[in-house]
Amino acid sequence: MTKRYDVIIVGGGPSGIFSAIELTRKDNLDVLILEKGPDIDKRECPGKGKKCIYCEPCAITCGWGGAGAFSDGKLNLSTKIGGWLNEYISENELSELIKYIDDIYLGFGAPNYDISLDSLKVEELKDKARMFGLLFIPAQIRHLGTERCAQILKKMKSYIGKRAEILTESEVLKILTSDNKIEGVVLADGTRYLCDYVILAPGREGSDWLMKEVKRLKLKVKNNAVDIGLRVEVLADVMKPITDHFHESKLIYYSKQFDDQVRTFCMNPYGVVSNEKYGDVITVNGHSYAENKTENTNFALLVSTNFTEPFKEPIAYGKHIARLANMLGGGTIIQRLCDLKVGRRSTKVRIKESEVKPTLKKATPGDLSFVLPYRHLSDIIEMLDVLDNIVPGVASGDTLLYGVETKFYSCRLRLSSNLETDIKNMYAIGDGAGVSRGLVHASISGVITARDILKKIKNERY
Repeated sequence: MTKRYDVIIVGGGPSGIFSAIELTRKDNLDVLILEKGPDIDKRECPGKGKKCIYCEPCAITCGWGGAGAFSDGKLNLSTKIGGWLNEYISENELSELIKYIDDIYLGFGAPNYDISLDSLKVEELKDKARMFGLLFIPAQIRHLGTERCAQILKKMKSYIGKRAEILTESEVLKILTSDNKIEGVVLADGTRYLCDYVILAPGREGSDWLMKEVKRLKLKVKNNAVDIGLRVEVLADVMKPITDHFHESKLIYYSKQFDDQVRTFCMNPYGVVSNEKYGDVITVNGHSYAENKTENTNFALLVSTNFTEPFKEPIAYGKHIARLANMLGGGTIIQRLCDLKVGRRSTKVRIKESEVKPTLKKATPGDLSFVLPYRHLSDIIEMLDVLDNIVPGVASGDTLLYGVETKFYSCRLRLSSNLETDIKNMYAIGDGAGVSRGLVHASISGVITARDILKKIKNERY
């Protein structure tokens, strides 16, 4: 007999989790969460310390907690960083929701310390950055740390599990609709679940699946900018002038040659560079622990490109670039900046000679100019040279570059202010749906959707 629920949530990442928390706080609703990956306790890479063995699904990017479960765990508490929610709700609403979800994270064990910024230091860095054509966007950061992030997600699962049904290792194959209204979902094993409302929160891992379903359902989409770049690793002492005062600094630059936007992303003081797998491609990322610190700091430099018609495949484009690195390097490629600038590949010997010792041991020395388009490389090198003016040493010849880093939040459905799709009672949220690009905005998108559903159910009942 086919089981029926009030709400089905597809995806157990931050957006799906916060939808569930909000839905189950008061009303006695039948809520089902379907996550294609394993439970968080089972999320362990069997190829740890070795080359990727291409497990499907990948335990690092897929499972309870989403792709960020083993990431840096940064709560970027800013209305200007982390997504596009300001296109759906007002700045005041977004500010209130940031405080709201921050309190929830604190309730589940996030570290409660002073996150206020030194206004003098903010203005000082703003002025210094402006002198060299950089825009500095300050933001309050609550750093969970990789190990603490997983602990918090376990507590959230325990809380939700007492109020809703959670099925891990349950991949959704198809969305069911009738007369432009949601009906339910079909799992890969053929199981059907019916419902009144569906929240699609597939995360970056599920972005491809979501876009395939969107095409099948003939829904309209909008392309966000395609973000492709490299992960930069330097000595932690080099970045101290910034990281001592701002855990993460968001710096934006427009290249002189191409007028492309280049920005810093996901800065990890005393952190490590890591691999991520999305489908059949391996990309690079970074994170830092709350306690275990390294001698290095890493951050991404991403080039944002807005393509025009007839281009309609931003995720495929990003994966294509990543596949080149995988093909040439068997995964991630690493190169010294001095080697890149003189047009030679890095070797094991040259990497070993670098003052910066790589924290990602599974990277293959090579030449990133065979991977990234000239335009992207030119933008990144130009950005590093400009950054060197405010952080001397960041453009050192020993600076390590890892590639490729690309973000899969490029496609966005046409959505209402409450993130409802053109299909009645079907919502799309989080990074995979292209409305967020980080923990905070993904979590908020879940709250927005849940509140709209609760309002609709209340109106129906009364």
